[in-house]
Amino acid sequence: MITRDLIERVVATFVQAAIGAMSSNSMFDLGVDQWKMMAGAGVAAAVSVLKGALATKIGTPGTASLAD
Repeated sequence: MITRDLIERVVATFVQAAIGAMSSNSMFDLGVDQWKMMAGAGVAAAVSVLKGALATKIGTPGTASLAD
């Protein structure tokens, strides 16, 4: 199911971006506010939605992937 596939990809992108932002902020003492890091993760998830929507039109039928 395309919707389920896309939702899984978007959630995974958000979690990965959030973990990456928080861990790099901690390691390098960047001083970025936590809400700004979550906003950045949200932008990454939004881009993932756009990519997934595009992939359902031009990628492999039945998935939100360009590579399957």
